Amino acid sequence: MPDTPESPHPNTPQSLQPNTPSAVVTGANSGIGRATAITLAKAGYHIYATVRGLAKADKLLAKATTEGVNDLITLIEMDVADSASVNRGFAEIFTSTDHVDVLVNNAGVGGNAVTEECPIETYNEVFNINHNGSVRCIQAVLPGMRARRSGTIVNVSSVVGKITAIAQSPYYVSKWAVEGMSEGLAQELAPFGIRVAIIEPGVTRSSIFAKNIDAPNQSGAYDAHYRRLFAFYAEGIAKATPAEEAAATILEAITTHEPRLRWRCSWGADELIRARESMTDEEWVALGQHDDDNAYYDEFEQRFGLDIRPKG
Repeated sequence: MPDTPESPHPNTPQSLQPNTPSAVVTGANSGIGRATAITLAKAGYHIYATVRGLAKADKLLAKATTEGVNDLITLIEMDVADSASVNRGFAEIFTSTDHVDVLVNNAGVGGNAVTEECPIETYNEVFNINHNGSVRCIQAVLPGMRARRSGTIVNVSSVVGKITAIAQSPYYVSKWAVEGMSEGLAQELAPFGIRVAIIEPGVTRSSIFAKNIDAPNQSGAYDAHYRRLFAFYAEGIAKATPAEEAAATILEAITTHEPRLRWRCSWGADELIRARESMTDEEWVALGQHDDDNAYYDEFEQRFGLDIRPKG
């Protein structure tokens, strides 16, 4: 009896059938990235799931096996912060397919700091990953998409891409840049039939929050800012939306027959963005003038409908 051939390792690119749609999902080892990789695979896409280290993808592979889509996921080692790594990763992808139909730029990091006390190096690091990392991947897939005059680019922004969350300057600066780049990109690509979608999640269950606990309050002048930041996230984490909700939103943005540029999902996103849009800039600035935390929490709840007072 002949030996049964072994199944290919998920890190080995396999040639795809011509009619199999393909999607690249960055930062696929956890959170929204992992949920998106699984969700798109279940929808029939072959997924090139990028991770900074192959050893970090165990949970993704286990989930893919449980969901019966392990054969639709290929791991690609890639660090979006490094141009050479991105070039190597896409060269590997293009050994098995000549088309990337969807790019989901999900890889990202947080960053807490007020502007006065945020090191320039932190701005550079966060911006390089969240904004420049997306651009590197976009530049890798666009020549093929333009040639085919089809494709979708999904850029995962954040609620803080529309509202400046207190004491998170490097994070919201990078996400506002993603929003601006994406809005311009959508118009640039309109003549080529390529769709661009911006996803603006609120608080989603993800490991990013466990990693984002720094409070570099060197002067002590910004104690209230950090208290209010962590009060917001304590409430958000307690009510955080499963990453699968964001993944479902991403799938809808890709497949809908009524495309639009911006998509909101997850805890707090709709309330925060809508309320900020209804405020004047002067009202927004005045919110920060409260010396008393309770007065701040009262006005925050009045304006945004979210009670972020510390519980217990």
